[in-house]
Amino acid sequence: MLGVIGGMGPAATADFFAKLIEETPAAGDPEHIPTLIVSDPRLPSRTAAILDGGPSPLPSLLAIRDKLLAAGATLLAMPCNTAHYWYEELARGCPAPFISIVEASCDAVRRIAPPGSSVGLIGTRATLAAGIFEQRLRAAGYAALLPSEEQLAGRILPSIRLVKEGRPARAGETLAPAVRALLDRGAAAIILACTETPVALDAVASSLRERCVDSNRALAQSCVARWRAR
Repeated sequence: MLGVIGGMGPAATADFFAKLIEETPAAGDPEHIPTLIVSDPRLPSRTAAILDGGPSPLPSLLAIRDKLLAAGATLLAMPCNTAHYWYEELARGCPAPFISIVEASCDAVRRIAPPGSSVGLIGTRATLAAGIFEQRLRAAGYAALLPSEEQLAGRILPSIRLVKEGRPARAGETLAPAVRALLDRGAAAIILACTETPVALDAVASSLRERCVDSNRALAQSCVARWRAR
C-alpha cells in the first residue's frame, strides 16, 4: 500500500492522487495502486517554522508517517515540497521506502533540459530560502535560477494562496508571467516546486507547461515506477 502524507494543501494532495491514477498503466481497478491518504490541513505552517522559528510540523509529520505504516503502508510519499525540509528526519529509520519529491523532480528535469543549463524554481519563500532543491540540482549538473523578489511576492506567493482559496484559474493567470520571466532570464526548464503551482497552470491550460517539471506528476511517476518494480 502507498501511504501519502497530505493536506499541504488539500487541493495539491487531490492533484497528486489524480496524477497517480493517470500515470498508472491499469486496465481495471485491481491494477491501480492501493493508496491510503492522510490529508490533515491542520499541520503547523512549514513556512513559519523555517523562516520565523514557528512551531515545527515535524512531530505531526512523524505521527502521520507512523499511522500510515501501522495501517500497512509499504511505500511513502509526501506531495509538499516545503515539507521536504524535514525529509531526512522522516526517512531516517523508516522501514518503508520514502520517495523524495525533490529527487523525483530533479530527475525529471533531464527529460527537458541538458546538463549544464539553468533550471528555474517556482516555490514558496521557505522552499527557496532553505535551498531545498539547489544541492540536488548541482549534483545533477544544473544551476538553480531563483525568481526575483518582485515575482515571488507579487505573483508566485499570491498564486499559491489563490489555489488554497479555491481559485485555480485566477492563480494560473497570476503565476504565468513569473514562469515566463524565468524562461526569459535563460532557464532551460522550470521546476514547479510547490504542489499548488501545477494546479494553477493546469487550470488555464498554459502552454508554458511543456517547459515545466510538475513536481506532483514527477512524484506520481516515481511512485508508480517503484510500485511496479516491487
